[in-house]
Amino acid sequence: MKPGNILRDRIRNLGLDAPRFKQTEDAVRWLGAVQSQDFGPAKWSIGERVKRATDATVDCAFQEGRILRTHILRPTWHFVLPEDIAWMLELTGPRVRAGNAFMDRTLGLDDDTLSEVHVIIRRSLAGGVHLTRKELAIAMTRGGEEPAGQLLGYIMMSAELAGLVCSGAMRGKQQTYALLEERAPGTQKLAPDEALAELTLRYFRSHGPATEKDFRWWSSLTLADIRRGLEMVAGDLEREVIDGTTYWFAPPVSARHKTAPRVHLLQGYDEYIVGYSESKHLLLPPLVPASPLATSSYNGVIILDGRVAGQWKRTIGAKCIAIEARLHTALGDEAMASFEDAVSRHGAFLGAEARGSIVGW
Repeated sequence: MKPGNILRDRIRNLGLDAPRFKQTEDAVRWLGAVQSQDFGPAKWSIGERVKRATDATVDCAFQEGRILRTHILRPTWHFVLPEDIAWMLELTGPRVRAGNAFMDRTLGLDDDTLSEVHVIIRRSLAGGVHLTRKELAIAMTRGGEEPAGQLLGYIMMSAELAGLVCSGAMRGKQQTYALLEERAPGTQKLAPDEALAELTLRYFRSHGPATEKDFRWWSSLTLADIRRGLEMVAGDLEREVIDGTTYWFAPPVSARHKTAPRVHLLQGYDEYIVGYSESKHLLLPPLVPASPLATSSYNGVIILDGRVAGQWKRTIGAKCIAIEARLHTALGDEAMASFEDAVSRHGAFLGAEARGSIVGW
């Protein structure tokens, strides 16, 4: 297997070759969890993978609680299904909390303090109440706590990781919190080994070919746990050593026939980009003039045949969406046609005409 084939198989396994899922929750289930700290662009990550998806249909799934948003896997927000949230939190939450231990000590968030604050949060949200972070801060202040600065963020993250709260319904453009037990009643529980096997299989099935260290980054699990998980699901996976590194993936891999150039307009935190660590370098073409994954306002990433080709940004106007692209790689006629198709698909997702242009550095 060559690096180009690894990327081609990832494109397929991550559902980017063509929209394959019928509903928003189908895509989230397949991927396991979808990084979503930037809420609006994260909806596009789902939309690219779901047939006839629009920004409104993803909003509806979130509003109705068919997908939830919480801190899970790593110390950042992810979309996750109600049926998966409990066992994923039990498996990965302790690792994320351990990573937050230094900041918790710095902010004075010991177990007693967190226990008292969690009581206030539970009392404030009980009975199906959904409150914004600001409203919960007011409730904490009335209860004798002072959640100033970074403290409030870490308090709420601790409540999410403890399985106390998760996302509530949007209130206009404002995010809210709800009690997890009320937002996802009857959520599934798994035994520890069963949960480990399930998460391991989901990751390599949807993100593979990938390495143990890629999975460690994505899940926050230890290498010892990951190797135990791989032992449990080895019969469902294949592996191949490439340049001294072992890649795991679910069979069969995609057919490796030559296809027309394909352009994707990914948000900067799409799973294709953030789902890897050790093998993330495979995305980068040779001789890129600067780091192509983080530049100013051009925070979207243009992918051409699996590799980074530039960045993009969008400007939403009254009648049209303008998409500007900065390229590291020149586009031929076929690739340019694919770029224009990607622009049109993004416009269709947002329910408006979109026009693309190439701008210089």
